[in-house]
Amino acid sequence: MSQGPRSGLAAVSAALLAMSRHLEVRDVLKTIVASARELLGAQYAALGVPDDHGGFAQFVVDGVSDAQWKAIGPLPRQHGILAAMLQEAKVERLADVREDPRFEGWPSAHPDMSDFLGLPIRDGDEVIGALFLANKNCPKPQGGCGFTEEDEELLAILAQHAAIALTNARLYERSRELTIAEERSRLAHELHDAVSQKLFSLRLTAQAAAALVDRDPSRAKGEMQQVAALAAEAVDELRAAVVELRPAALDEDGLVATLRTQIQVLDRAHTARVTFESHGVRALPAAHEEALLRVAQEALHNALRHSGAEHVDVTLTRRGTAAVLRVTDDGGGFDPHTTRRAGRHLGLVSMRDRASGVGGVLTVESAPGKGTTIEMEVPGG
Repeated sequence: MSQGPRSGLAAVSAALLAMSRHLEVRDVLKTIVASARELLGAQYAALGVPDDHGGFAQFVVDGVSDAQWKAIGPLPRQHGILAAMLQEAKVERLADVREDPRFEGWPSAHPDMSDFLGLPIRDGDEVIGALFLANKNCPKPQGGCGFTEEDEELLAILAQHAAIALTNARLYERSRELTIAEERSRLAHELHDAVSQKLFSLRLTAQAAAALVDRDPSRAKGEMQQVAALAAEAVDELRAAVVELRPAALDEDGLVATLRTQIQVLDRAHTARVTFESHGVRALPAAHEEALLRVAQEALHNALRHSGAEHVDVTLTRRGTAAVLRVTDDGGGFDPHTTRRAGRHLGLVSMRDRASGVGGVLTVESAPGKGTTIEMEVPGG
């Protein structure tokens, strides 16, 4: 390596900190390969997480453009040197991967690689991934490999910490899956206890109204007014439940597009004018995007259901490296320090919990008759 001891240590420290910053598996994998490639001065880096069927559950690359990756085609199988790293769990440092007897070629669009350094990522006795680099960016020794023994030792240190980061990310995702399952179970109970009862009452009231139409029209009219009230309550209960569901669009379209779509729907569904603007916010870690979406949904629900607002404005902007969400309404407002209205009080607690859960901060500005502004700031990726 060309870096001195101090700069080398700083680079290693930066790489380890970057790995520990993320909780989503995909984000961790991307950070590992980018850190490894930069740290060891390689042209290409990749990390494969094996599945149980001879392929890879996930395969992340760095140094290959999106267009190149698309042209290469399907994910590789576990064969050749990759299979050896996974099955034999040993380091592979080669002067020219193409001359190794285990080399089985690659697709025509695949970049040309020569010198190679790869090693397994292990969690105890289990091999949970294969990390490799290719094409060291330095003059190659005559007849030798561009990667050195020092590179091998450094990559081994990185792989040890990568195993910890990847294991923690997997545990986090499993924990979140359990939380989502519990949340869906809770919502099912709420739907049964609240909405189903409302619909049952609505049905009985409608039947009573039908029976009274001919013999007592005035009472029938009263029953029909009750039907309308019960239907409105059922709609509110359904909206409250649906807001809690994580939309699949968040994973596919990202936060900005998902917010824009949902706010357009709310604008059409309510008499209040609901608007959205976004400036400078790109992709964020998945946990941050979900937290911002949840807080936006809760704040919008409160504004549209409780405040009597005529205008609700949502903005998503950059503040340095942080992302800032603001939901502002011109409704009746409230005292955030003394409010005891159950729905709003619990909503504020939920929003604060979601913000703190991703290292963010939530602030509430409101006063009776002055409208409300909910702001959430989360650190960048």
